[in-house]
Amino acid sequence: MDPAALAGIGLAFVAIIGANVMEGGNPAALAAPPALVLVFCGTIGACLAGGVLKDTIGAIQALIKALTAKAVDSTAAVDEIVTLAERARREGLLALEDAAKSIENAFLKKGLQMAIDGTDPEELREILEAEVTAKKAGDKVFAKWFTDAGAYGPTIGIIGTVMGLVHVLENLSQPDKLGHLIAGAFIATLWGVLSANVLWFPISKRIARVSELELAQMELVIEGILAIQAGSNPRVVAQKLKSLIPGGGDAAAEKKAA
Repeated sequence: MDPAALAGIGLAFVAIIGANVMEGGNPAALAAPPALVLVFCGTIGACLAGGVLKDTIGAIQALIKALTAKAVDSTAAVDEIVTLAERARREGLLALEDAAKSIENAFLKKGLQMAIDGTDPEELREILEAEVTAKKAGDKVFAKWFTDAGAYGPTIGIIGTVMGLVHVLENLSQPDKLGHLIAGAFIATLWGVLSANVLWFPISKRIARVSELELAQMELVIEGILAIQAGSNPRVVAQKLKSLIPGGGDAAAEKKAA
């Protein structure tokens, strides 16, 4: 699991609470249940209303995946593909049928099995690229769900503040309560802005980034499978796949093919 998302969100909350304490504030005063219920339930409700139920369910699943996902290791995928290319060149494509059963990467496993089954290269590319396109479209919807949440949150927080100020005006005859009521009114705005910039927008960016890395690896896998199907030299396969990895890949892939 890549800890960047949880560590970043945690650090942001520590900074906010720490700043509050340094200014002499009481962190417990920020945890106002009415404001939390309004901002979070209102934001989720607005996002739910703006799409279909499938979008919200998918967004929750994407959130869990984004927070728990392992870092995508394209170099390891290159090593695995090069190993398969070496065996296919020595023993033939059909010899990979047993090896395909133990492959953990579902996309690689599916594509390799189709190649072993004799799928036409052009048709194989079309099928796999269609899956890449579908995943890209789905991930874009889920990332947008959280971007929308980041837009709704502050506005709903302002609604809470206005509601609080209305309550303040109802109690003008009790000056001793006004300070507490005014402070409470602005808690909703605080949580609206905080949730947008510490939770919703970063999560949206996280989903988009994880998707970007996964899609890049899927593109790499497609090229690798087609190269294996064509019987390309493992060294050439390694060099080609390394060129698709940002930064030029890793020398280990070339060494593996040597």
